[in-house]
Amino acid sequence: MTALVIAEHDNASLKGSTLNTITAAAQAGGDVHVLVAGSNAKAVADAAAQVAGVAKVLLADGAQFADGLAENVAEQVLAIAKDYSHILAPATAYGKNILPRVAAKLDVAQISDITKVDSPDTFERPIYAGNAIATVQSLDPIKVITVRTTGFDQAAQGGSAAVESIPAVADSGKSSFVGREVAKSDRPELTAAKIIVSGGRGMGSSESFKILEPLADKLNAAMGASRAAVDAGYVPNDWQVGQTGKIVAPQLYIAVGISGAIQHLAGMKDSKVIVAINKDEEAPIFSVADYGIVGDLFEVVPELVKQLG
Repeated sequence: MTALVIAEHDNASLKGSTLNTITAAAQAGGDVHVLVAGSNAKAVADAAAQVAGVAKVLLADGAQFADGLAENVAEQVLAIAKDYSHILAPATAYGKNILPRVAAKLDVAQISDITKVDSPDTFERPIYAGNAIATVQSLDPIKVITVRTTGFDQAAQGGSAAVESIPAVADSGKSSFVGREVAKSDRPELTAAKIIVSGGRGMGSSESFKILEPLADKLNAAMGASRAAVDAGYVPNDWQVGQTGKIVAPQLYIAVGISGAIQHLAGMKDSKVIVAINKDEEAPIFSVADYGIVGDLFEVVPELVKQLG
């Protein structure tokens, strides 16, 4: 029994989400192999080889993998799939783009967003916006699984796996890379941040979100938002935290002017410490908050910044 983890990377470094996925793969039992499909991605393969619990790293290097096109990466996975009992990828945009294609071609049911491994064929995953946990058993010969990264710790360093180059599949020709618009930010990346300051509809405007910046600067925090704030056009889409946004589990999550709709709670309730600031003491956010401040955010936030010195 051997598990294959599809590495998420940028051709230069391994993404943290891959380390969470390696932990999940190890819990399924058996050896763990990591597939790095990229262009000039030897550094990524070397980094994967140093992760504890990894038995082998497979490097498929080719220009057709430079931009992570799902059609090409999926074909590379399918070329070696028969050797594995489990195929896993993080439940990020990258993993969610590739694995459904793999599952369809293998004619197996994908198991999405797992948060726990009960046994090699039984897994737990949240349903109903995290209000219930489904236990799913798969009898498929190859289990195709996406991993909710907040459910597993990152695998540690200390491995010394061999890196093996494998033949790269040809470009599928089904899609081509046109361009990428990357948001530039000096703040930590939202899903990897240890502290997040999030604003909601209660902020009132995009201009008002600037009141959160000094707080985020003091704490070296990432900035997030509820869907209501994103839909209102206050902030960009990539700030969205929630069921249809990014799932986060930082050490500290500060929710400002967020009422706490169930979809938002599903994306952040695994945070270690939650602080809520809202003028409505009946707001649902207080039901998950460790610390709550009932008050006007336009008075509380500046005072908080002042107290932080």
